[in-house]
Amino acid sequence: MPYNKDSQAERRRSIEEATRAIEVNYTNAGFTVWGDSLSLPDRKKIIEILSDFQSLFFPAFYGVRGYSDTDMSEFAQTCLRSIYDKTRAEIALALAFRERDKDHRAEAGRLTSLFIEKAPEIQRRLMLDAQAHFEGDPAAKSIEEVIFSYPGFYAIFVYRIAHELYTLDVPFVPRIMTECAHAKTGIDINPGAEIGNYFFIDHGTGVVIGETTKIGDHVKLYQGVTLGALSPRKGQKLSGLKRHPTVKDNATIYSGATILGGETVIGENAVIGGNSFITESVPDNARVSIKTPELIIK
Repeated sequence: MPYNKDSQAERRRSIEEATRAIEVNYTNAGFTVWGDSLSLPDRKKIIEILSDFQSLFFPAFYGVRGYSDTDMSEFAQTCLRSIYDKTRAEIALALAFRERDKDHRAEAGRLTSLFIEKAPEIQRRLMLDAQAHFEGDPAAKSIEEVIFSYPGFYAIFVYRIAHELYTLDVPFVPRIMTECAHAKTGIDINPGAEIGNYFFIDHGTGVVIGETTKIGDHVKLYQGVTLGALSPRKGQKLSGLKRHPTVKDNATIYSGATILGGETVIGENAVIGGNSFITESVPDNARVSIKTPELIIK
């Protein structure tokens, strides 16, 4: 139906009022909202980089079919060239946003080269993580099933890649990577966390691992575990400080457990029971649990 005069006037009035209010928001935002378009990294390109790494690391699952054993070098080089070019472009955009009016192409190339050199070690550690998932889950029928279908393994895969970019002080890109995995799996691992070998997340949904968390080797987490900070209300004042727990080798943390604080240490071989709430350190070989609530059946 065409607008009548009254509806046209109402349309014009509501748009003008909203426009004035949005102009005020632009001015008062306190960060860049209005102006030249920001040259931010491309989320779709970053997802492509992760897909390229899947092909590179696990070509039997995600690679191009038709290659033989004699083609391994050619295949790996093809994947690495694609990853290098895409990653360099996204790093250059991220650096340009952080420090404008400067040519960042050379620095982006340097950082990308350092990153690419880490690829074999990332792959090696992921193979250990896949082994940990298979050995730790009696429901797993094969390591191949873990690699191809387990959300916990995918979250760790993305984290391992993003962490190397984080250690190179690349802005934006590592966090975009881990948030893509978070959206896909429900597992939130900050790229700044330090995680050892043979890491296993069982089921996974709702796991949160904060930026300054340190996790040793052969650690196993179940769904709903939070490794968090004690005082998030202080916000940016805590930036750069150790805010999240340390979990030592061979610890197991069951579902729903919450462990908070930068000084909190979970000792080697400790077992943390489900739904525990912990804000102080736990010694090696300890068993922590909450009292079983009274069960009433009527």
